[in-house]
Amino acid sequence: MSKPKHILVLRFSAMGDVAMSVPVITALTQKYPDLKITVVTRAFFAPFFRDLKNVSVFEADLKGKHKGILGLYKLSRELKKLRIDGVADIHNVLRTKILKFFLGGNFKQIHKGRNEKKALVSGEIFQQLKTTHQRYADVFEALGFLVDLSNPNFPKKASLNEKLRHFISNKNLPIIGIAPFAAFEGKMYPLEQMKLVINQLSRANNIILFGGGNTEVLQLNQIEAQTPNTKSIAGKLSLSEELDVISNLDVMLAMDSGNAHMAAMLGVKVVTIWGVTHPFAGFSPFNQPKDYCLVADREKYPKIPTSIYGNKQPEGYENAAGSVSVDAVVKKIGDVLDA
Repeated sequence: MSKPKHILVLRFSAMGDVAMSVPVITALTQKYPDLKITVVTRAFFAPFFRDLKNVSVFEADLKGKHKGILGLYKLSRELKKLRIDGVADIHNVLRTKILKFFLGGNFKQIHKGRNEKKALVSGEIFQQLKTTHQRYADVFEALGFLVDLSNPNFPKKASLNEKLRHFISNKNLPIIGIAPFAAFEGKMYPLEQMKLVINQLSRANNIILFGGGNTEVLQLNQIEAQTPNTKSIAGKLSLSEELDVISNLDVMLAMDSGNAHMAAMLGVKVVTIWGVTHPFAGFSPFNQPKDYCLVADREKYPKIPTSIYGNKQPEGYENAAGSVSVDAVVKKIGDVLDA
């Protein structure tokens, strides 16, 4: 079978998982510049792929016209008109399995490694598993395209317009992005400790705070009002504008969350704080040194990782990330800035 000339890439969610696909697809397009790629994902994530050549985004309206089995059938009919000859399913969920039935053809799916992840969470093993980035790359290899992730290239920093420059308090100081929230409590650094981190770092750095949702916006606005050299962009910018700002950061401090992967895909240095999840599950930000991951104390919390996604933890593990000291976080950020 000849290699495909037009690959359909399926990844509908979540934000971090879609962002993790970007450096892999970037490496793919750079090695195979004549290959055409169409990414099927939610419209909101389209800006992630704005810098990639020969890559277009096809909106999956999964809450509208593509909802349910009939909607997926309609989606498959629309996709067939694109004259694709290969499908890389890097999601492998019920929806994409239904699309496999409708689309047929040269259709390769990600191997999620459920058994080894189950063993990691149960405590049967405690070792580094294959990264999600490599699992994505394996799907393209199955289609005949070997992807080398060892020597990545990243887009240039975006030029900031006047609106975005407003969020930099002092242009003579380094710029630190901080995204203190995550989807689940067990993945978050305690907010009171994070406030101490922000207070210390703001003395000699610009701080830009990232978040979303009404509650987060209010909390970050309060921190902004109480802290020098600190601005919150939460709820104020489009995703494309946020990416412009992120590309100009000297370092991003985040949880095991989407913001970490957004920064990493742009080549920004990323320090992450881990609670009940662990980098061994394969979700570390792309191309970051291992010591940039600040993990919870497993002597105090020996059952870590308690789940792959952070949605489950034993009682008393809610603030596991807090076992990483404020001083350790501040020192790591300082070391990264000085490197």
